[in-house]
Amino acid sequence: MKAVVTRVKSASVSIEGKVEGAIGHGYLVFLGVGQEDTEAEADYLAEKIVHLRVFEDEQGKMNLNLEQVGGQILVVSQFTLYADLSSRRPGFSHAAPPSLAKPLYNCFMEQLKSKGFAPQHGIFGADMQVESINDGPVTLIFDTDEMRKKK
Repeated sequence: MKAVVTRVKSASVSIEGKVEGAIGHGYLVFLGVGQEDTEAEADYLAEKIVHLRVFEDEQGKMNLNLEQVGGQILVVSQFTLYADLSSRRPGFSHAAPPSLAKPLYNCFMEQLKSKGFAPQHGIFGADMQVESINDGPVTLIFDTDEMRKKK
């Protein structure tokens, strides 16, 4: 799985002008699912994200996690994170097909919920408009394949 996580002051996702999900302070997570991904990656990634310490403490150091600051999570499916950019026109053959990706996207959100965060979200596969007010900005890229290699 791949995720782009941005610390935000607020974020929302709309479909056809209707807000589907919105948060205040927290993380906007763009989530991509690859062909080889499993529920284990969904759990691993959710665990890493909720314990990530990128919120500032009293000394201005990035030392606090989402729970410590009362933050929220907005998850948006993003198959384009698996784009093959070797040519001018991106290819998406490395992204999981919807029949695999949607259950793992839902599994990721269930993992967040089991860790104490009820994520807001868009609708899988929909044409979505995302708005955010980035905080910092702080934006991090997670790739479970790369993370496990370094473990």
